[in-house]
Amino acid sequence: MRLRIGLLGLALLAGLSGPAGTARAATAPPSPTVEEQRLDEAVPQEILRRSGFADAAPGFRRALHRAHSYAQARRTVVREGSALWRRAVERAQGRGPAGGDLSRDDDRPLYWARLGMTREVRAWQPGFGLSAGQRDALLGWLERTSRGQTDIRYPGKGHLRRVLLTGFDPFTLDRDIRISNPSGATALALDGTVVETARGPARVETAVFPVRWRDFTEGTVERTLRPYLPRVDLFTTVSQGRVGRFDVERTNGAWRGGFADNDDVGVTGTVPVADPASQPQWTSTTLPYAAVVAARTGRFPVYDHTEVTEIPAGGTAPVVRPDGPTPGSTARAGAGGDYLSNEIAYRATLLRDRLGLRGTLPGGHVHTPVLQFGAGNTTEVTDPEFVRNRLDIIAQVRSIVAVSVGAAERSPG
Repeated sequence: MRLRIGLLGLALLAGLSGPAGTARAATAPPSPTVEEQRLDEAVPQEILRRSGFADAAPGFRRALHRAHSYAQARRTVVREGSALWRRAVERAQGRGPAGGDLSRDDDRPLYWARLGMTREVRAWQPGFGLSAGQRDALLGWLERTSRGQTDIRYPGKGHLRRVLLTGFDPFTLDRDIRISNPSGATALALDGTVVETARGPARVETAVFPVRWRDFTEGTVERTLRPYLPRVDLFTTVSQGRVGRFDVERTNGAWRGGFADNDDVGVTGTVPVADPASQPQWTSTTLPYAAVVAARTGRFPVYDHTEVTEIPAGGTAPVVRPDGPTPGSTARAGAGGDYLSNEIAYRATLLRDRLGLRGTLPGGHVHTPVLQFGAGNTTEVTDPEFVRNRLDIIAQVRSIVAVSVGAAERSPG
């Protein structure tokens, strides 16, 4: 692991003068984001304290203040961001101290600790000149390293199948700031693990994505996945979906529905991608959904979900189609809706297709059940049913991955 970080640090030293074209003059630090401002509430502080992650942001602040140049700051950000990801993975997988009484499967300590660290970068006023572009670059490296996006590693030799799985941060925090996202918890639990399948063992590597429209517009999905899709045997994006059920989403739509993200920003319109002239309205899963639905993967039912909302060719009003889109229609919601879960599925499968891998690479989106607290719990940050539900969801995603890899040589249906 130390060698890994050392090599990453050497690679980053290639352009230590900072982002091209940026001014060297210092600029006033930006204000905390809406997402970062929630840190001061009681629940995030309790989660950090009860997981042992309350020291992450203060320790990062001290390390950052020891940097006397942009080059040093960049090395610090990469080192500390990567360390936070590894720390969260190790805690989730039972290695090292638990740090408190929150269950190890909890994804929220990583989320809130990362926000504490990004807020430190935003507020930092170093003694040397730091331009707005350089600060943004530091924030970008911190985001990518602390989400596992720079830590995807597969063995160079051997017969392990390769699986790439992604999760999301908690969201809808203004409804209930206690929320956990089982897809993010699954990413932590499965990162670097080996799953036994009917086609032999499979190595799973994972990453977590933000719930922010802006990051998706700036290409975070494509930047993270593009190097790996040609090298993996299967990929699945995962997010939290509907109550009491898993869904394998059959079709993804090129439409943003406007629901507010974690910065309270809503965006409506066509999903912005490179080369929009060749952009399709719909993309499809190539996961073996029939095999997954038929298998006994856990206590929650799994559905092949086909419903979409479209504007039919020649029409003007949206129409719900239970069996998928009709020819020439315009997307208004994929099977996975019109939020960022649909968008990551659309972007990942469009990237698969543009790389020429549609016929050879199984990939698509899985929605987990909504992670629910125990009956009557409206204030506590955890309870036994909450933990049981999350553990069961994680275990069932692992089983879905195993079934998917085992059935992948057959046709998707």
